[in-house]
Amino acid sequence: MADLADDIVVAPDKRLRTECKPIEEITPEIRELAQRMAADMYATDGCGIAAPQVGELVQLVVIDCNYFDTENRNPYYLINPEIVVADGEEHELPEGCLSFPGITVRVSRPSHVVVRARNLEGELMQYEARDNLMAVCLQHEIDHLHGVTMIDHLSPSKRMAAMRELAEAKAAGARPGDTD
Repeated sequence: MADLADDIVVAPDKRLRTECKPIEEITPEIRELAQRMAADMYATDGCGIAAPQVGELVQLVVIDCNYFDTENRNPYYLINPEIVVADGEEHELPEGCLSFPGITVRVSRPSHVVVRARNLEGELMQYEARDNLMAVCLQHEIDHLHGVTMIDHLSPSKRMAAMRELAEAKAAGARPGDTD
């Protein structure tokens, strides 16, 4: 069986820069994609993953901020997620990304978000997070659906430095899930 980390699209792949299409209908294929994404996320010790990170250009995100608790996994499946509130004090925190193996960068984001999305049953859900990993993860993964990556939040010089660091990490064998 292939290593699940091989499913992860790694920068600078152009799919990470693409605006994803909304999901019109929750089909068996969408449910299967969601399950595959969760498997890839857990296999690489991630707490979130967006469909373009597995090469699918649709608006689907999987998040589980308790990913380390293998006995009590509780993934959230967000279809067509939309940030409806992003406010609160800005926090600059280190972020990693499965598509940027071997590096972390400091990203400034609002501390509070409210997100609306459909779940796999098609129900409209609302998620709210403040001052925690979930707040960061929601913003990070939804960014992916709009072709925005964590390094896009950096100044041009820091973005160039991050890309150099990524190239070095990849050359040294870094794989999705590896952090610096």
